[in-house]
Amino acid sequence: MNEKKFLTVIEPKRRDIILALKEKDPTAYKDIIRELRTVWVERGRAWRHGEVITKEEKPLKSWRAREFGWKDKPGFVAVVVRVGKGGRKRRQFQGGRKPSKAYMYAMLEKSKQVIAEEKANRRFPNCEVLGSYWLWEDGQYKYFEVIFVDTANPHVKNDKEINWICEKTQKGRVYRGLTPAGRKMRGLRNKGKGAEKAR
Repeated sequence: MNEKKFLTVIEPKRRDIILALKEKDPTAYKDIIRELRTVWVERGRAWRHGEVITKEEKPLKSWRAREFGWKDKPGFVAVVVRVGKGGRKRRQFQGGRKPSKAYMYAMLEKSKQVIAEEKANRRFPNCEVLGSYWLWEDGQYKYFEVIFVDTANPHVKNDKEINWICEKTQKGRVYRGLTPAGRKMRGLRNKGKGAEKAR
């Protein structure tokens, strides 16, 4: 497996230090990659054979969660969501035996990340999605970590940095494409001249 895949799970500052070892001390670098591979392959195996949505005590990529506004306090929830890879197979109305390659596939306009957010929000309807990011993937599934905020929690309501998500305009924001992944899917990363056909 590609070693870059294992380095993406490390905080950028530590990642630079580990990459510097690649030329100075290749043996130590290989040992670190081997340990990372063991840990994350075991996690991926547990997620693959476990439930579709797994609640975590703390985010596994805490530095990514903090970029979205996550804080280690009541009212914040981290969840790992499993989403299948590939397109969706259309129903066959003709009947009869068809070769496996004869099926038509429907490619959704939504990204896998947005599907993961919506799937997780249906499990936690009293919370709002703050953001999500890629966590892991194997040959069959992709795994995303979704950060939730409980809008009814007093610790969230009294926090001036995050209580904007308690407003009525943010209700059901994941289904309206207002999360960072949703805005990217809608082509709202770029605006102005040169972005006329991005949407």
